Amino acid sequence: MSEFTYDNLEKYYKRAQSLGYNICSCIDYYEKKNNLPQKTIVNRIDIDFSVKKADKILDIFEKLDIKGTFFIRLHAKEYNPFDFENYRIIKRIINSGNETGYHSEVIDESAIWNENPAECLKKDIEIFNSMFNTEIKGIASHGGMTGFNNLDFWINNKPSDFGIKYEAYDDSDNFGLFKNSFYISDSEWIRWKCYEKGKLLNGNNRTFGEHLEDGHKLIYLLIHSDTFFINHFYE
Repeated sequence: MSEFTYDNLEKYYKRAQSLGYNICSCIDYYEKKNNLPQKTIVNRIDIDFSVKKADKILDIFEKLDIKGTFFIRLHAKEYNPFDFENYRIIKRIINSGNETGYHSEVIDESAIWNENPAECLKKDIEIFNSMFNTEIKGIASHGGMTGFNNLDFWINNKPSDFGIKYEAYDDSDNFGLFKNSFYISDSEWIRWKCYEKGKLLNGNNRTFGEHLEDGHKLIYLLIHSDTFFINHFYE
């Protein structure tokens, strides 16, 4: 339980820096993927349930002078991105030089509202950009409790159709990060999991810090703001 503390997370990022890793955002990877430093961590943060917890992660990033990409939902029951405090934190993400992206639920929206998913996405992008006075360049499909797979939208659609550079699991040569990297994620909540170039390594639940010692050249790190805490998960 004590694995997912902010202190441990900071320790792992410090260790990565000491090992010579360049820590960058998803858009940095997209723009420089053919000329990356020898050791790179693409730093992705999904905000599934708590924008307020992302504030603590930002503190770590600013302390260590690193950047990442924060993917933000617009239709979460758990948070309103436009409430006073959440809006302040999201603006802090943007103003501190981190990337913001859209954590998309367009298949869920389409099924629940009986609306065209492409039109849902166009509206969401427009609202996001207008509200935060920004221009998002990336999307990550959210996996929720509806049973629908929001990634299915991208079977017959391309990010460029919507003025977007990439989808976070796009396996085309245009992005291709997941299939070309060592992927580490906290998405099992109580343990880490990892994939080697798109293939799950069953039973390998080593921590982000432990994986660093293996010297992978390209690491795709996914963490969730919700996973981390000071003393316990329910604080």
